[in-house]
Order: sequence, then C-alpha cells, then structure tokens
Amino acid sequence: MTDATEQTRRAVLGTIAAGAGLMSMSGETTAQAQGNANTPNAKTFVLVHGAWHGGWCWRRVSDLLEKKGHKVFTPTMTGLGERSHLIDPKVNLATHITDIVNVIKWENLNDIVLVGHSYGGAIISGVAEQVPESIGSIVFLDAFVPETGDSLATKASQPVREAIAAAVQRGDTTMKAVPAAVFRVNEKDRAWVDAKCTPHPMATLTDKITLTGAREKVAKKTYIRAKGYPSVPFDGYQEKLKGDSAWRSYEMPCGHDAMVDMPDRLTEILLEVG
Repeated sequence: MTDATEQTRRAVLGTIAAGAGLMSMSGETTAQAQGNANTPNAKTFVLVHGAWHGGWCWRRVSDLLEKKGHKVFTPTMTGLGERSHLIDPKVNLATHITDIVNVIKWENLNDIVLVGHSYGGAIISGVAEQVPESIGSIVFLDAFVPETGDSLATKASQPVREAIAAAVQRGDTTMKAVPAAVFRVNEKDRAWVDAKCTPHPMATLTDKITLTGAREKVAKKTYIRAKGYPSVPFDGYQEKLKGDSAWRSYEMPCGHDAMVDMPDRLTEILLEVG
C-alpha cells in the first residue's frame, strides 16, 4: 500500500468517525431536550425522615417522583440509618437541622418542596429559619409543627414523653426505636422497617427549638395526617391548621409511615402541593 493510499484511507475513516461522533452527540442532545420537554415543571424535593428512620424510608416515594422527572434528595441525619456509626451524645437538634441545611446549600437548591415526617417537622421548621429563600413549599407529614421553646420531650404523645423522661432519668444518650407495629405500619412491611430503624440521639428530642416565624412566611404550607395512626398531638396540629386559610390539609387512611404504606397516594399529594 502506497503512502498516498494510506493517507486517503485514514482521512476517510476519520471523516466517518467524526460523523458518528456528531450523530451521537446530536442524539444525546435530542434525548435531553425530549426529557426536559416531558417534565416542563420539574420540581426538587427534599424529603426529611423522622426519628429512628433514615433516608431509606423514602425509597418508594423517591422512585415514583424520579420516574416522573423530578429531582429528589433523601438525606439521612447524623447517627441514623447508614450514618448510625456516627451516633454520639453530642448529636443534637442543631446537628440534624444543619444536616439538611447543608444539603440545600451545597447542592445549590432553590424553590424546593421541603417535606418533614414526624420528628422531621421540627427539623424542617428549623431549616426554614436558616434558608427561607430556598423553600417554595413546606409539607408536614404526620409531623410536629412546633412553636419556639417546644421540644419533642414535651410535645410528643404521653407514652413517648414518658419513655423519653425515663431514658433521661437513667442517663441514656439514645432512645431505642419504637416498633413498627406501634406506628401501625402495614403488616407486610413491619419486619423491614424494624430491621432498618436504629436508636435515636437523645439530645435531639430534649433540645428546645428556637423559631422566629420563618415557617409561616413560606408561600405554600401543607399538613398531611395519617389517620390510621392514633395521635393526640397530630390530631391537634391538624385541627388547628385546617382552620387556617394559609394551609392546605389532607388525610390519608394509613399508618404513621405513610411513605411506606401508601407511596402512590403520597406522591400524588406532594405533586399537588409542590
């Protein structure tokens, strides 16, 4: 083969490769454009778990939201779930609030739908104090809606209050998980939930929260009550907020862990209020 022939062959192959590369890039660009077009109103959700749980509990809802083209963050707070090896007596309410605030800051999140389950209601109330400009909608899922000076040790249901008081009296630095059956989790998932739940840092339950009203200034506010779980405190929050025109209120016929029991319905509600 002559040098001239070899050069011609290489030039032809180079042209073909370049063309293929352009076609591939064009295809990727088209696919991305189609994906964006399919979800023109894509939202960003930050889903905050409750006591003893972790980001794992949101998996079903997270999958459903992501399949619809939305971005979802399910951070696990310090000392729980896959971060249970970090549990320490120094982990307190401020630690957990900062866990969520830092996800929002470092990921540069804006106009988010911030959802807090149970204990997570205290966390998202604290988050609203620090990054109010990043929150477009705030959702309390069968959650505490604390006022300044409140703690879970004083606002939880009587059995939980008594359990916390007894643990503090013993000098415990953690509180063991409440069985899934108590939370009325559906029977099929109880063993899974029990296996995933871990002891909770005590200081997060006894610390008093400081609020200045940032939560009330969020444009969209929602309370969701899981009616299959008996709770005097949550019934109280629901009744109070149902009478407030600034809030939307929903009920779900399931146990406390609504994201486990009824992920499809919960996803529908979150998209409605987002």
